[in-house]
Order: sequence, then structure tokens, then C-alpha cells
Amino acid sequence: MRLFLHPKIRFQKTGRRFISKFFRVFISFMHVIGIVDFKADDKKKYQNLSSKVIVANHPSLLDVVMLISLIPNADCIVNAYLKHHILSAVVRELYILSSLEYDEIMRSCAETLKQGNCLIIFPEGTRTPRTGRNILKKGAARIALSSGFNILPIHIGGTVKYGLGKKDPWNSFNPQERYVYLISMGEEIETGKYKELPMPAAAKLITAEIEVSLFP
Repeated sequence: MRLFLHPKIRFQKTGRRFISKFFRVFISFMHVIGIVDFKADDKKKYQNLSSKVIVANHPSLLDVVMLISLIPNADCIVNAYLKHHILSAVVRELYILSSLEYDEIMRSCAETLKQGNCLIIFPEGTRTPRTGRNILKKGAARIALSSGFNILPIHIGGTVKYGLGKKDPWNSFNPQERYVYLISMGEEIETGKYKELPMPAAAKLITAEIEVSLFP
């Protein structure tokens, strides 16, 4: 696709939709062989999202797969180690690397949102522990404030994701039941109401709103 689709924006749009469809096929395969049940409150709502900062809790390794399968125009900030992957050139053009300078990340996030894409961020920065709570980072709030776009919380629930969670052994799995993913959309958080506040104060208040929505 990269060889034949030009300019870059056209390739990005097609490439992200292709990955979204591929992940849907992957999830369907996992369902057929008895590993996963995947349920979203209204799949059409996700397909029509535009220019939203998507924030979600992060209980398992498959969370980004589930969200991208629902949101065909999803962009995200990916782990820097992917720049050493065999497909690194394509990854760099489709997604935003976390190894970039802070200002460049902010600029790239604002640009992708202006193009109508949704930006997926896990504010915890790591997977949600089964006991205790991670402190939410303020990056999602800062991106939303600087770009002027709203935040949409999405909660990932369902059964315990043993084997896919934080600090689980790589070869572990749940032998008793399927992994059930229940995806539900929360109320949109409007960033405009905080624009008169200094950035640190506004980011703190928005992050508190995110926490209430994701961890009621």
C-alpha cells in the first residue's frame, strides 16, 4: 500500500482502516476458537468518531487491538522499540513514536486530530493492576488542551484478564473461562471550559475527570 498510495495522508487513512479490519478478523478468529467474547455498547458510534482524544483503562495486552478494531481512524502513540522493527518505516508513518521529543509529539498529536483521526491514549501509562491503582498521567489532558479537542473516555470491562495483565507470566492463561471484553463509552469531557486556567491546573482537573469516568 505504501508503494502505491500517495500522498502520505491517503496512505495513512487506508493503512489505519486496513489494520482496523484486520484486528476485527483477528478478534473473530479468537472468538471462534473459544478464547474471547467481545461486546461493545454501540459499534456504529465508534465507527463515526472524529477528532477525539480517546482515553481508556488498560487491563490487558489486547486493549489497543480491541479499540482499533472499533475505531477505523485510530491513531496512537506507540512504544519506541517499534522503531527497530522490520516494519519500522511503515509504523513511523502510521503512528506516533514515544521516542520523539515532547514538542514533536504534541505537534504530531494536534496534526492527526485536525485531520479527523482519533488518538488513543492509556493515561495510566502501563497496564491496570488487578489490585491497587495506577496514578494517571496528565499527557492526555495536555494534548487535548493544546490541540483544542475533547476527550472521550472508554471503559474496558469484562472478566479478569489473567495471563494478559500486568506482571502475569508470559505463558499463563485463564483455563476456566473465555476472556470477556465489555467496551462502554463514557460522557465526553469538554476541554473548552478549562481554557481560561493555566495549563497545569487545567490538566490536573481534566485528569481528575478522566479518573472518575474510567474508575467510578
